[in-house]
Amino acid sequence: MSNPEPTPDTQAPDTQAGARAAEAAAIRRRWITLGEILAVAAVLISALTLWLGWSERSDSAAEKAAENARAATRAATLVLGAQPARGGDRLDIRTAATDQSIQEQTIRFPAALGVRAVETTGEPRIEAGWFDGALKKARERAGMPDDSRGDERLPVLIETRFMVDGEAHEDKALYDVGYTIKGRLLGGHDVTLRGLSLVRRVGARDAASALDARWTRLVPAKAGGE
Repeated sequence: MSNPEPTPDTQAPDTQAGARAAEAAAIRRRWITLGEILAVAAVLISALTLWLGWSERSDSAAEKAAENARAATRAATLVLGAQPARGGDRLDIRTAATDQSIQEQTIRFPAALGVRAVETTGEPRIEAGWFDGALKKARERAGMPDDSRGDERLPVLIETRFMVDGEAHEDKALYDVGYTIKGRLLGGHDVTLRGLSLVRRVGARDAASALDARWTRLVPAKAGGE
């Protein structure tokens, strides 16, 4: 005897069960996909957070390194000033920065004065007696006035060895010594030192020529040619 063919009534339960199973599987797949997306998103967020933290630390470190470099440059940049002493017969030299300590200096004068360089150790200074006689003669040869109406300028080359935080540094720069010259009642003239001002830094090769060029510029061209 042959089996009877299934009727729609007998197929419905199996079909409905299969549909429900398929739908449940689809839902599970959607949840798995959503979970994967969330997991990937979490990884990306974590990576972004780590990168932002690293970037911020890197920027901070770079900024700190730049500031340290600027501070080191400032510390190693020497600017000299001076205070008149002994009635203007001497200038006591000091540094603009308090953390710099002058160890030794060499003071060089323009070749036109014919004055040898002077070296100081432990007591940075410029004394009028080192050059005043030669300066008076040079002014006389140049036809410059006997008396100052304001501050005159004498260029000098100052080579300095100084310390900052236990480290040695060297500086070579052109400075102007401010001075006045006045006639005395019984004859002659007195040179009174007023101060010190930075002109510019110079290299070892052009230091001497820069010093002499500065002197030539400060001496009136017509008077200097006589």
